[in-house]
Amino acid sequence: MSVNIVAFGNERDGFSEDNQQPSLIWSYLRRSALISQIDSSLSASHVGTPVFTEYQACIFGNVRLVVHDCPVWDIFDSDWYTSRSLIGGADIIVIKYSVNDKTSFQDLKDSYVPMIKKALNHCSVPVIISAIGARKNGVPCTCPLCTSDRRSCVTTSEGVQLAKELGATYLELHTLNDFYIQKYFGGVLEYFMIQSLNQKSSEKMKKRKKTQKCHRVQPPQLEQPEKMPILKGEASHYDADLHNLLCCCQCADVAFYPEDLSTVVEAHKIILCSVSHLFMLLFEVKSPADIRDASIMRTAQSLFAVDVGAAFPPAPRGVPPCVPPVRVVVKDSVFCSCLPDILHFIYSGTPWEWVWLLVSHTADISWRGAFQWEQLEEDIKKKLKDPEKTEHVLEKVKCILKTPGKLSTVKDYRSHQIKRLYNTSLRLFFNTPVLADVIFKIQGATVPAHRAVLVARCEVMAAMFNGNYLEANSILVPVYGVSKDTFLSFLEYLYTDSCCPASILQAMSLLICAEMYQVMRLQHICELYIITQLQSMPSRELASTSLSIVSLLKKAKFHNSDCLSTWLLHFIATNYLIFSQKPEFQDLSVEERNFVEMHRWPSDLYLKQLADYRNYVHSQKCHCTVM
Repeated sequence: MSVNIVAFGNERDGFSEDNQQPSLIWSYLRRSALISQIDSSLSASHVGTPVFTEYQACIFGNVRLVVHDCPVWDIFDSDWYTSRSLIGGADIIVIKYSVNDKTSFQDLKDSYVPMIKKALNHCSVPVIISAIGARKNGVPCTCPLCTSDRRSCVTTSEGVQLAKELGATYLELHTLNDFYIQKYFGGVLEYFMIQSLNQKSSEKMKKRKKTQKCHRVQPPQLEQPEKMPILKGEASHYDADLHNLLCCCQCADVAFYPEDLSTVVEAHKIILCSVSHLFMLLFEVKSPADIRDASIMRTAQSLFAVDVGAAFPPAPRGVPPCVPPVRVVVKDSVFCSCLPDILHFIYSGTPWEWVWLLVSHTADISWRGAFQWEQLEEDIKKKLKDPEKTEHVLEKVKCILKTPGKLSTVKDYRSHQIKRLYNTSLRLFFNTPVLADVIFKIQGATVPAHRAVLVARCEVMAAMFNGNYLEANSILVPVYGVSKDTFLSFLEYLYTDSCCPASILQAMSLLICAEMYQVMRLQHICELYIITQLQSMPSRELASTSLSIVSLLKKAKFHNSDCLSTWLLHFIATNYLIFSQKPEFQDLSVEERNFVEMHRWPSDLYLKQLADYRNYVHSQKCHCTVM
């Protein structure tokens, strides 16, 4: 390892009488205790002119020191190639000038410093500027207004400014014959030598490590597992199902008539009671003592009258003969003329949206709820064309939908809806005999239900209760092939549009039931639940669980759950090292086994490369830092 120093400039002024004084570099080399075996020679440029002296010595024991001392600046003018080569190979650059030679300093500043900066080309080579000699005019004044010595001497401030331009270290040496001044210069020079040696040692170590890394056997790279199939959910159509129930009039169990019995408007008690305490009172779901609101009772008595007289038309379609329909006479003819629009508003699902927004601490109704209410107002205005009658009908609607004990103002009408979530939703009628018109018999137990909800939410049950089947005219309907708990979860989804399976097995049973009755959205919800639960299961739990993933795969395929079966195959392949050790792995079909082997992670090639690498590490008798 070596250190190259290039020194430019002359430390003697042209008028000095002691021109035999040794140079700065030679004084250091001759007196430094760290340097031995000094050799010197006069070198010339490629044009044959002697321009610098080359010194070679040993420093720090075995480090080779090469110094090129160039006292003449003309090398930059006569031989730019040589000067650029010297600067390019330098580890340290020393610039010398005499403080008593202002002309040479000015040439250095104006002509040669820009050349040095250009040759360095932003390289991080340390530069030392040495101002040598004692000023003949005495100690220069540091006052910026004083110019007593600036015509013949180089001031300290000028030298410091030059050092700033080059990013150099500035030294001012008053003499070369003083031991301590030489020691001071040598200390600075040796500091930069040590820094240069450290940098070279670091670069050499990095290069050696890079070379060793290229020749060393590298550990195999584990590729990422294949991306799992994405399961797309299905948007809810709960409100649309209930609204379509009104349009098709299937399983209608209540009919509204005007007093002259000229027209009929069919509806469903279960839907009306789920949104209104007034209809609960009218259909005897609640008693006046339960309501305890005089305005609701007055509105019910003044607006409706329930009668099952023989003079009424036949029962609506879809209602079994054993379930008598409820016939309601609307006493208010103006209200009766707007009843179809009002029922469309009730069946639109708007009240439930108000509940959701208010539970979420929203002060106003939702945008869709506001739109539906404005639409109802507009339809009634167009039909009646009378502001007073329109206001009369809207007040009746507000009273029908109000909560007992609350005022029927618009503000209270909107804010009271928060209690409807608990008191008057369809969840209240789930698995209760209230208003039930069908009873399922399953595993020796009975489960009451409501045909209107079942028909609206499930196409298979709609065909069963409205077609030429035994169940169409029967109250008691047996259910086979599914457990009671699973069927109750299925019915809960039909009533509430939500389900919360307790386990993966229960979700699979509910998926099978959903496939049996062709409720595709519930099937997708169960698929998503199973996938989420398996993805969140740690590898240790997955290895020790008694849950058979292969069994889930077989059931998913048998019940046409293509998304889940494909995902489970990828899941087995991704966790190949776990499932390949389980007995159930042998139950895979040939086609399934081939798929898993093709998409397994980690791959068989990686495991072979890993085994070879471990053998190599063991043979080298060293520890593997990667594994």
